[in-house]
Amino acid sequence: MARNEQLIRQHRVLQILERHRFGRTLEELRDDLMREMGLPSLHERSVRRDLDALQKAGVDVIIQNSKRGKIWKLGATAGQSHKITASATELIALSLSRDLLYPLAGTPFWIGIESFWNKLREQLPAAVWSHYEKFRQVLCVRGMPAKSYQSQHGILSTLHRAILEHRVVEIEYQSPGKDPKRRSIEPYAVAFYQSSLYIIAAAHEVPQGEERIRHWKLDRFLKAEALDRWFTRPLDFDLEQHLGHSLGIFAASKPANFRIKISQHAAPWVIEDPWHPAQQVERLKTGEVILAVKAAHELEIIPRVLALGSEAEILAPASCRRQVAKVIREMAEKYADVEDAAE
Repeated sequence: MARNEQLIRQHRVLQILERHRFGRTLEELRDDLMREMGLPSLHERSVRRDLDALQKAGVDVIIQNSKRGKIWKLGATAGQSHKITASATELIALSLSRDLLYPLAGTPFWIGIESFWNKLREQLPAAVWSHYEKFRQVLCVRGMPAKSYQSQHGILSTLHRAILEHRVVEIEYQSPGKDPKRRSIEPYAVAFYQSSLYIIAAAHEVPQGEERIRHWKLDRFLKAEALDRWFTRPLDFDLEQHLGHSLGIFAASKPANFRIKISQHAAPWVIEDPWHPAQQVERLKTGEVILAVKAAHELEIIPRVLALGSEAEILAPASCRRQVAKVIREMAEKYADVEDAAE
């Protein structure tokens, strides 16, 4: 069982206990989990391990004997609020994180962020808040486009619930320049990349054993309806490992190897801002570097190379090199009427 699967199940156990003030037996918890998460089977030992994990994490889960047998329920301190404290530097760091996550405004995630922020603000001493406000006047977060998913609040809520319950979702999806299409997906997770939300999901109609996982941009969802049909998420699917195959947000189980020669002039910028944590840089005697990096799709590489102009050259694979040459020829044709300026 993947670690994130266990965490999702433990979170669901906590939600069930919050709803049942008189507690649940192991058998009842197991049945609740199977029904709400669409699990074909679940052993009571797994539920017991989830309860133990919650207790070790500090959640007040107690055991009592009742007419129904041994039950698990939340203790007296589980529902109590906790006093929140923060230093001025911690508050500044948190506010910067909040600014970076602004594209989530209107989503269930942002509701939690704003709720915590307001609680924190109410409990902080005036002197700390005053220092924070003065500091933020000389500290600014830029580079994040003005974007909000408030209009897709309902769609995202449906998808988030389907992820936790392993339910198939029927969607209406419109790619740029194309007509809307109805699809059925099996949502695994939500990814936040460059101010946009993506749903990591398997295409329901693609048979097992084939490349099923796609990255669906939330902006293109027109409708989403959770069906009374459930799916089993692959036990070997690891979200971090899956996304690590890509420079950006393209989906691919087998990334390709790319080699790019960077000029001596541009090399410091490429080294200063890595394209990928696992990239390899070979320094040449000429001062140039050879950048070796894996990517899910050549469209993750080509825009970066073109942005460097004549300071970068794709060496491999040959198909990507040909594609860049084609783009350069087409660009040259567009500017064929421009005369060289006299020096």
